[in-house]
Amino acid sequence: MAFTAQDVKTLREMTNVGMMDCKKALQATDGDMDKAVDWLREKGLAKAAKKAGRIAAEGMAYAEVCPKCGVGAIVEVNCETDFCAKSDLFVAFVKDICKVVRNDAPADVEALLNCKYPGSDLTVSEILPEKVMSIGENLQIRRFARFDRNTSVAYVHAGGTRGVLVNLAVEGDIDATEIGKNVAMQIAAMNPKYWDKALVPQEDVDHELQVQVALMDNDPKMASKPAAIKEKIAAGKMAAFYKENCLLQQEFVRSDLFSGSVEGYIADAAKKLGGSVKFVDAIHFVKGEGIEKKQEDFAAEVAAQMNMGK
Repeated sequence: MAFTAQDVKTLREMTNVGMMDCKKALQATDGDMDKAVDWLREKGLAKAAKKAGRIAAEGMAYAEVCPKCGVGAIVEVNCETDFCAKSDLFVAFVKDICKVVRNDAPADVEALLNCKYPGSDLTVSEILPEKVMSIGENLQIRRFARFDRNTSVAYVHAGGTRGVLVNLAVEGDIDATEIGKNVAMQIAAMNPKYWDKALVPQEDVDHELQVQVALMDNDPKMASKPAAIKEKIAAGKMAAFYKENCLLQQEFVRSDLFSGSVEGYIADAAKKLGGSVKFVDAIHFVKGEGIEKKQEDFAAEVAAQMNMGK
């Protein structure tokens, strides 16, 4: 499998490892990005890979909770440019789409397109061409989700680069909004791969154990130790893996409020309010995550335009 300079750049952004080592990793793994990450980790060059990809699409991730019914919704809508994404017309459109999700509970994007657009007799699909004309760019409703049970709290980061919708089970007559917002901010800041260590698939656990054993195999001080000892040491390191990758086991970033895990913060904050709060679920949308945008070569574009003028 061939790889490009952009692949090397992406691997570097994911692992914080130098360009040359990233190139070696891709060469050793025939351009397979996941295997290249493991190769770097096994060589002791990378601690872990960021949950990242070719994130370049413009648009907005937005979440909100109905103040009356408590239903929470989160959407991602894409456009072509950052300029458009910040325009009042586009932001209003995204918020209207979120209202449709919240109020009508469509099963998928196709069903959403057949719902009535807020303040209009037209459906979303019928009004979409009008919005494209007035906003001036192609628009795509990419994904959405909603929670209609328990207590939901919404958080939108940096004008829509990330949207988070947290769902909590609350007992006692308490307001858990601040707890939910702090948990949502943790998710936006740390981007955990799993919500809880109990939810980590066994295949992921096995994979991490293999990486840890391979790391010791490549360590001159550890290589000679028996396989059984290496496996035991690797198992002991899983706590660190959970702390890094699982939301509830992560160190709570607001150390000014609580020192300890996110799970500990939730329990402590709820107790101080005189009730009980448990994390149930969350949705985290990162604007453009997983969408590959055309790589523009500005210099080549200018040169091409100059040649056209000759």
